[in-house]
Amino acid sequence: MQSVILKGHKDGYVINLKSNARFIDILRELTELFEQLQQDEKMNSEPLSFNITTGSRLLNADEKKKIEKIVSRFPLFSIHKITSEVMLVQDALEMIESKSIHLDANTIRNGQVEYIQGDVLYVGDLHQGGMLRATGNVFLLGKCEGIVHAGYLSNSEAIIVGDVHAAQQVRIADAVAIVAQEKIAKSKETVVFVNDLHVLDYTKHTEIKTIRPKLFARMGGY
Repeated sequence: MQSVILKGHKDGYVINLKSNARFIDILRELTELFEQLQQDEKMNSEPLSFNITTGSRLLNADEKKKIEKIVSRFPLFSIHKITSEVMLVQDALEMIESKSIHLDANTIRNGQVEYIQGDVLYVGDLHQGGMLRATGNVFLLGKCEGIVHAGYLSNSEAIIVGDVHAAQQVRIADAVAIVAQEKIAKSKETVVFVNDLHVLDYTKHTEIKTIRPKLFARMGGY
């Protein structure tokens, strides 16, 4: 059985590793393949980068290193990326988590930090000195007197929607604003976002389509 198959595409070359092949056979055939390519005048005239696909096989770090070690023996050849059709269960769960909108009704008191992976619809009470932190967007329906942090750590496309006039701070990614200095009006329609100058700005919820069209589409419009 052939364990390694080379295919040419308009965007370059792809090496497919058979999912059910023994890994020792894959290493042997990879070595033979690159030796043949090195002898081919058409293939060794300039540097070439290959994508490697593994189908339903998930390579561990050690296996990837062994493949990279083989390729490193051939100076003109390199690996662009290694991909598979599967992922670790934990990675899949984290991906699902990050794309979900979570309902949170907890009370967050002084000194407490509530962390959410993904978007959050917050209907609880955020007291002064408490922090609501989410990797995605924050939609506020509850009382907000503490610190609201959306887009943690580096998602500057995230937004905060809701009444933040009484909040201590609003944060998106690494941008921070002290609300008392901003003189924000009391309104459930307030939207906080990072503008083109990478500073926090404020608008109304009717402008979400303009400032964040992808989010507007994902929300289904209104």
